[in-house]
Parts: sequence; structure tokens; C-alpha cells
Amino acid sequence: MLRKNIKLKVVFTVLLTALFYLQSAAQQGWDVPADKKVKNSYIKFDAASAKEGEAIYTKNCLSCHGNPTKDNSMKSLKPVPPDLSGAKTQQLTDGELFYILNTGRGLMPSFSNVLSESDRWKTIAYMRSFNSSYVQVLSKTDPTKSKLVKINMDYDSLKSVVRVHVTAAEKNGVVVLKNAEVTLFAARYFGRLQVDKTMRTDNNGMATFGFNKTLPGDKQGYVNMIVKVNDDNYGEIESQSKLKIGVPTDKPSLTEKRAIWNVLAKAPIWLIVLYTTGVLVFGAFLLFILYSLFRIKKSGKN
Repeated sequence: MLRKNIKLKVVFTVLLTALFYLQSAAQQGWDVPADKKVKNSYIKFDAASAKEGEAIYTKNCLSCHGNPTKDNSMKSLKPVPPDLSGAKTQQLTDGELFYILNTGRGLMPSFSNVLSESDRWKTIAYMRSFNSSYVQVLSKTDPTKSKLVKINMDYDSLKSVVRVHVTAAEKNGVVVLKNAEVTLFAARYFGRLQVDKTMRTDNNGMATFGFNKTLPGDKQGYVNMIVKVNDDNYGEIESQSKLKIGVPTDKPSLTEKRAIWNVLAKAPIWLIVLYTTGVLVFGAFLLFILYSLFRIKKSGKN
């Protein structure tokens, strides 16, 4: 009786898990915030921007989504990536498409830190080129205004927080950027490490981030901090500063010691030996085949 109950529970759990998986796979809708849905591009979607977007799409999206209109996306993925020229994608607003590119989900990565804002819009321009009924609404954002923005960073060692202050030098004076989206990163060997979550500036244009005191820095403890600000009026702005906030760490550079990613002169000995042996074995095998063919030809003549 006990075994029967255990079996029933196992079967029930498996079925429940399967149903949950199928439901998750079927639900491909995105919960896009209302303010993100109405966001528009300041880049005109024309033949030139679409052509640039095609190159970006080919490099970053083609492997999963396939060629638009060809329905050749990667069917082995669950859920299956949609053909981005299809009606389901084209009925989304530009803001929704931009949000999806920014955030990512599941197997789809976020491109907010991979592609620049203009590259993301150009990718959407390429997608829209397959929609003959699409009419673009241009954003009122002036991308040149991003040059007016100034970003200041400072570290409070007592509270272990990094404060980011964002202002803009307008003609009528300095204004603070309120409710701007701010993301903080620490530069690492192989990319960027996001510090804390994405914040919004307060009424004073300030955003505060918690900082891990154990993060390694250079020999003096300096860490290269990167701030990315996204504002509806000023666009996307990025700034970098070195702050003495990390743990002093005396680590050799990536090209100082032997490593797989280094130049041939400093590649690992085992890798050089393995590669050389492989080439020699392959060469010897080819010579053996050629010699065998020569002997077969010679014996055929005899």
C-alpha cells in the first residue's frame, strides 16, 4: 500500500512538472511596463538604418531566430524563437521590442550591455523593414542632448555605498535628472559585473548602490566603475571612473603568464605539445595514405 502511494505521488509530481513546463513554454507573452510600451526611437527607420540593423541582427540574433520570413528559427529551443517578421512580433510596439531586447528572458540574453542604444534601435529598424504597413512615430528625444549630461560618482566607506549624481548643463542652468534609470558596473577581466540592482534617481538626481567591500581591485585597490544612465529626455549615457574602493590585489595581467588566451609565445606547454603532436600525427597519417595509394597503383600495374 505504501509503495502504491509513493508511486502515485511520483506520477502526480511528474505530470504536474510536465504541465508546468508546457504552460511555461506556451506563454511567450511579455509583461512590459506601460511607460516602456510607448517608448519610440529617435533614429529614423529607413533603408540605411535597416541595412545597419541587418548586420547587427545577423551577428546577434540570426542563430536563434533565423532569417526573417524563412521560418527557420532554432526549433530545438523551448519555447521556439519566433520569426521576427511574423504578425505576433510586428503587432508589438517599438517600445515593447526595445524592452525585450534590453531585458531578455530565459535563453534569450539581455542586449542592454552588449549593444549600444542606437544599435538596438537599428536592429528593430531591420525587423520593421518586413512590415509594409508599419508607420514609425519618432521620439522627441534629442540624442545630442546626451552631451549635456554629467555623471559624478563617490564612495561612502562607512555605509559601503556608491552614490551616483546625474545632472545636465542646460542653457538656463544646471538641472538634475529625476527618475532616470541608472545601472552600475565594475569592470572585470571578461566583462562587466553589475553592482546591486538597477536604480532610479531621486528628486535630487541621486542613485545609491550597495557595494561589496570584498571586490578585488588593482594593486592600489582601484576599481574601474562604469555607470549607464537612461533618461527619456537625454537618451543613454555612459561614464567610467576609477574609485579606490576594492581590495588591493596584486594579480598578473592576462598576458603575463602562460594561458590559453595568450599569444603563442606564452601559450601553455601542454597545449603547444598537444597541438604539435596532433599536426604531426595527422601529417603522418596523410603520408601513410599517399604511400598506400602509391603501392596499390604499383601493384595494379604489375
